[in-house]
Amino acid sequence: MERVVIVGASLAGVTAGEALRQEGFEGPITLVGDEAEAPYDRPPLSKQLLTGEWDVDRLALRSEDELGKLDLELLRGRTAAALDVAGRVLRMDDGLEIEFDGLIIATGARPLALPFGHDLEGVHTLRSQADALQIRSALERGSRVVVIGAGFIGAEVASSARTRGLEVTMVEALAAPMIGPLGEELAGWALELHAQAGVQMRFDARVSDMIGSDRVEAVKLDDGSIVEADTVVVGIGVRPNVEWLEGSGLTVGDGVICDQYCRAAPMIYAAGDVARWPNELFMHFRYGEPQRTMRIEHWTNAVEQGMAAARNLLLERRGEPLEAFAPAPYFWSDQHGLSIMASGITSPRDEFRLVHGTLESNRFAAIYGLRGYLTGVVAVGWPRMLRRYQGLIREQVSWDEALETAREIEG
Repeated sequence: MERVVIVGASLAGVTAGEALRQEGFEGPITLVGDEAEAPYDRPPLSKQLLTGEWDVDRLALRSEDELGKLDLELLRGRTAAALDVAGRVLRMDDGLEIEFDGLIIATGARPLALPFGHDLEGVHTLRSQADALQIRSALERGSRVVVIGAGFIGAEVASSARTRGLEVTMVEALAAPMIGPLGEELAGWALELHAQAGVQMRFDARVSDMIGSDRVEAVKLDDGSIVEADTVVVGIGVRPNVEWLEGSGLTVGDGVICDQYCRAAPMIYAAGDVARWPNELFMHFRYGEPQRTMRIEHWTNAVEQGMAAARNLLLERRGEPLEAFAPAPYFWSDQHGLSIMASGITSPRDEFRLVHGTLESNRFAAIYGLRGYLTGVVAVGWPRMLRRYQGLIREQVSWDEALETAREIEG
C-alpha cells in the first residue's frame, strides 16, 4: 500500500492519521478538509466559544508542530466531489484527482435547516468555527435569543446565551429537553434545570414561520403565538455528508454503511459522524438483528472510531484478522454549570432506575435496561459512578446484576 487518503480534517480524520503513524505506516498520507482553518475541536463551539471564555486560538486539535510530525499532506479548503471505488480515485470539486490505495472517510455531518427563514440575517445553525463566531457576534449585539430544538446542542446554546445574561426562549416539538436520549424522568429534571436558569420554554410547539424582512424579528409558532427574537439558532439535528458518494459503489443512507470493522469496501473505511455500523456490544440484546446499525455523533466515538478504522486498514493490508469496533458510547454536555455524562445506548422506552443520589441535589446516577440487560447510564456530578456502570455495560451484565451492584455500592 502506497498512499492513504483521509477525507475530512475532522477529529476522526486527524485521529486516524495519528493512528496510522503510531501503528507503523510510513507511506504518504493525504488529509483533505473542506474548511480553510487547521483542524479544530468542535465541542467548545457551543460552550466556551459562545460564552467568550475561549477564543479560536484554543480550538486547535493539534499544534503546527504536532501536525508536522505526522508528515502528512494537508489540503485545506478542498471539497471531495466524487469517489471511484473501482479505479481508486478521489475527485475534488476543482477537478483534482487523487489516487489512493487505502481510504478513510470522515466527512462528518451538517446541520438540518428549516424550510423557511434561513435567508434572514440573524438565523443561524451551528457546526463550524465560522458559524460559532457569527453566533457569538450576534449574542454580543442582541438581547433576545430563540433556540429551536432542545437536544444537546440547542440546550448548550441556550445555556451559553443565559451565561451572557440574554433573554432566551427554547422551542421544542417534543414534551421536554433531551427526552430522546434521557427519557421522561431525566428530561423532566433537565426542564427544571433550564427553568431555574431563566430559560423560557415552549414545548410541544413547532415553528411555522420566521418574521422579518431582511433580518429576523420574531418566530411564529404553529399555535399562532409570536416569540420576538434578535437571534435564532436552529438545532434540529444533522445529516451525514454522503451525497458526494452517490454512484461510487459504496452503500450510503443515513451515513456510510460499514461492517463491524468500520469497513465500507475493501481498503475503504469510515469513522466519526458519517459512519454507520453494527456495534456488536449491543446487537444480541438491544436489537436482536445483525443488520441493525448505529451512527454516533459524539467526540469520544470520533476518536475511538478514527483509531479503529486506521488500525483495521493496516490489518487488512497485512492480511491479518480485523478487530470489531464495539464501544460503549460516551458523551457529555455542559449546561448551566453542570456536566451531564452518559454512556451506552439509552431510549425513552428503556427500563429506568435512579440508583444513586437525588435529582434535587443535581448529583445522581441513573441506569437504563432493555430485555434483561444493562444498556446505559447517565450521571451528573458523579464521574466515578459513570465509569463504574460504563464498565458493567462493556461486560454485558444483566439488569439484575446492575441493580445488585447499586445495592452493594449503597451498602
